[in-house]
Amino acid sequence: MKFEPLRLAAGCAAVLAAGAANAHHGFGNFDRSREVKLEGTITSIDFVNPHAYVYFEATNADGTRVAKRCEMRAATVLRRSGWSAEMFKPGEPIKIEGAPDRFDVNSCYVHTVAFADGTTADRYAQLSKGAAPPAAAAPRAARLPSGEPNITGDWAPEQVVMTDSRGRSGSLVPVSQVEEFEPGQATQPAGGSGAPRPRVTYTEAGQAAADAFRGGTTENPRMRCETTSILFDWTFDGPVNRITQAGDTITLQYGQLGLTRTIHMNAAHPANIEPTRAGHSTGKWENDVLVVDTVGFAEGYLNPPIKNSPQLHVVERFTLDPNTMTLTREYTATDPVYYTDQYTGRDSIAVADLPYAPDACSELTFVDFSADGLAPDANSGGIAPQTPQGAAAAPAQNAAASPAPAQTAGVEEKEEEAEWWEFWKWFD
Repeated sequence: MKFEPLRLAAGCAAVLAAGAANAHHGFGNFDRSREVKLEGTITSIDFVNPHAYVYFEATNADGTRVAKRCEMRAATVLRRSGWSAEMFKPGEPIKIEGAPDRFDVNSCYVHTVAFADGTTADRYAQLSKGAAPPAAAAPRAARLPSGEPNITGDWAPEQVVMTDSRGRSGSLVPVSQVEEFEPGQATQPAGGSGAPRPRVTYTEAGQAAADAFRGGTTENPRMRCETTSILFDWTFDGPVNRITQAGDTITLQYGQLGLTRTIHMNAAHPANIEPTRAGHSTGKWENDVLVVDTVGFAEGYLNPPIKNSPQLHVVERFTLDPNTMTLTREYTATDPVYYTDQYTGRDSIAVADLPYAPDACSELTFVDFSADGLAPDANSGGIAPQTPQGAAAAPAQNAAASPAPAQTAGVEEKEEEAEWWEFWKWFD
């Protein structure tokens, strides 16, 4: 039996542009030109963001047992696609087809999983439509008793999936449109989701910062399980966010990495603000549009490789469509330190298909799983493996170049593309 991808209700406009398969964080550690077949007994699972990992014990040709692990998608998007940690039962057999890790012969990138009952699921399989959101239990009031638009609740962008459900090639497209493309087709989806990312004209300092940025390292906030910015993380990687309206405040809780913002309604910014990634936000309703003004940011990244300084100023305009129950945000950001014009963009979210429930974050990319000193280096951008003390450097591809015969399937030659961590190139 093969799980077939299911369409999710397309209740919101797509907010993520299409891109190459290896643009998503994590792909560059794996050798896309080859595929391995692994099997063993499940031992545990890390169901976490930004990548979940399944662990199992395999048997080598000589009968020895060896620990293996394979990387899957983020826990949040897995849950939204109908996956769960309970699917991976310790003690049960598992078979995996995937791309071998360049650094560790005992790790892989999941293409397809086969479970004990014989069912299989590709990396981007939509196993269910998810639980019905609480808002579906009763008609949702378009306005609060006080008269403001009712934006309280759990919200999420439409999921994006690869046109190749196994995640080897093609483009990311809205899940509601994936059946319109050939498997593995690399193309921009139609409509607003294909709009180019916001761009800026750098100052000299901004250009220098962009040139120096190393996204595949812990210089990238997401590699430290930290929010990038209030703009980027609202929709990146399919989070389920929560909005709460309570008197003089509106609280925004970001689902992926746990950032919480408080919007102080009809208030002024204080004279002294402690800089944070969230900044200090004030808001007001203008003809049913929530206008949010935010200052007081800590130095960081607005959207890599675009840096932001404490002089960053962001204005957001949230508009609710009560007929489609979509919440659209238009935003403008200025920062005279790093760019000379405005950074602008637009995204949309809809009533979430699952309740808000932040998943734990643990960046496992740099873990030396086999304890052989050949883990991706958190300071090198994944260009070369770490070298054991007193040992000569080894080529990055060596760890995956000669797996045991029983682990290796056919070889597919693929053209190497841009660095895996350059995901900002295809996101608003």
